[in-house]
Amino acid sequence: MLIRDTTAADWPAIWPFFRDIVAAGDTFTYPVDLTEEGGRDMWLLSAPNRTVVAVDDDGTVLGTAKMNANQMGNGAHVASASYMVDPARSGQGVGRALCEHSVEWARAAGFRGMQFNAVVETNEHAVRLYRSLGFEVVGTVPGAFRHPAKGYVGLHVMHLVL
Repeated sequence: MLIRDTTAADWPAIWPFFRDIVAAGDTFTYPVDLTEEGGRDMWLLSAPNRTVVAVDDDGTVLGTAKMNANQMGNGAHVASASYMVDPARSGQGVGRALCEHSVEWARAAGFRGMQFNAVVETNEHAVRLYRSLGFEVVGTVPGAFRHPAKGYVGLHVMHLVL
């Protein structure tokens, strides 16, 4: 698996699984009816931020990540990231590779920590992955996420000291 910077030509491969993940409404705080243009504008970041894709040997997009400063100004020393893996590629280590890559990026860029602001507490795979990489739940906002099947559930704030 290769992780490389995303190009505009990658978007047509990202959009189908991006759309399905967002429309499911169970892991991201994005509007479930997000348009393709809105998704592209939200996901494809410009420098100094970064968006990457994980691709297989044939160049097939397996997943994607976006990385950025978590806040502006005096909070810009903490990074953040978001990840989407094609559900057809689930369980193949794509999410772990993207997460590890983003942590390495944040360290190399001089960030002092990495923070995820809104990890849905029922997203057990993501929570388990982030914890396995050293992230800690530093707080949970009760009922902050309206899950389509489970009702109001908490959003974890997760942090890793770099």
